[in-house]
Amino acid sequence: MYIKRKLEDKILKYLNSPEIIAVVGPRQCGKTTLLKKVFEDFGSSRLNSPTGPKQAVFATFEDKNVLSMFENNLKDFTEMYVKNKKYLFIDEFQYAKKGGEKLKYIFDLHKIKIFISGSSSVDLTVNTLKYLVGRIFVFNLHPLDFEEFLSYKDAAYRELFKKFNENFKSLKETEIGKELHDNFLRYYEEYVIFGGYPRVVLSESPEEKKEVLKNIYNTYFLREVRDILGLIDDYKLEKLIKGLALQVGNLIEYKELSRFSEYNYPALKKYLNFLEKTFICGLIKPYFRNKRIEIVKNPKVYFFDTGLRNAVVNDFRKLSDRGDGGCLLENALFQQLVRNNYFCNYWRDKKGREIDFILKPEGQEELAVEVKSFLEKFKTDAVIKFKELYPAARIVFAYQNIKSGLKKEGDFIFCPIYAI
Repeated sequence: MYIKRKLEDKILKYLNSPEIIAVVGPRQCGKTTLLKKVFEDFGSSRLNSPTGPKQAVFATFEDKNVLSMFENNLKDFTEMYVKNKKYLFIDEFQYAKKGGEKLKYIFDLHKIKIFISGSSSVDLTVNTLKYLVGRIFVFNLHPLDFEEFLSYKDAAYRELFKKFNENFKSLKETEIGKELHDNFLRYYEEYVIFGGYPRVVLSESPEEKKEVLKNIYNTYFLREVRDILGLIDDYKLEKLIKGLALQVGNLIEYKELSRFSEYNYPALKKYLNFLEKTFICGLIKPYFRNKRIEIVKNPKVYFFDTGLRNAVVNDFRKLSDRGDGGCLLENALFQQLVRNNYFCNYWRDKKGREIDFILKPEGQEELAVEVKSFLEKFKTDAVIKFKELYPAARIVFAYQNIKSGLKKEGDFIFCPIYAI
């Protein structure tokens, strides 16, 4: 079953632009499937004449023969895959040595439209982008967001969610009935526990989902870490990832992580950056205007997929049965914000008062988002202090046990966590 990705429509807007289109993301997130879908729908069936030469061609660098031809005999490669073509699709481009230099040559000489995919921005940044400045658009593909997840579960719910999500963006009040809310919450909990990797979502049983996630995690180590970093002692990186998984939603404690992982501080910073570039963990920085009273340095850590995070700690229990349920909901909202192209920070003052996420929509005042399992008191010390410092800000309470849709009370907004 093909789950349509939002990125598909975005890519198609640039079908006839001259720039190279690069799709990057973690392994198993659906890059190959997306690239093939674009090729089949718009590259092959619509562009290729049954009697004339093909105008579009698909190649994968997982095929060692194709990769060898590209690396060692560019003339033969262009003769087979470029000459008389309008569109070239290359999957798993990160395997090519000096790929960017060769792609620049093909692009400049033949003026062909090129689509490539790669498993991490590390490879494409180092080997490709430096040669293609001004010639390439790079799009990140993450595991499924909640809207895409609903496509598989129930297409009608996806359409309802889209309306809720649009209402949130405009902060329009919305009613959600109890039965509808309960069903959304049931789907959302599955999404939070097992994440959005397409193969996981398509798995029927919890046992199969767990096995797939563990396989993705192990494959990440076998292929991504060893291939890119050439590590012999990759057990240290595994310990670092587990340490980060246990700190989700918290400020990074460098000394504690260094002790736990056995990395010194420079190595720790290096591998934290690597984990961001390979779409495992994300670090968000503090939001501040007053260095005297607000935290300005330490980032907070989240995983780009909660299912992968739960595989790391080997815990797939329901939210109500676990002590880290609140942190997991917070992480789930982070991954939704990332997938919806929000740039987010967190806020914390030096007395420990904290707001989970600060969004700064273009041309608007701050939007402060607090994630709650159960909302008992909304005018907390943190909210009061933040409003004192940022009086024009609006405060959003995204919580699990809400009994209605989006509601507004002045600058305070209450909505289900799944609606963002």
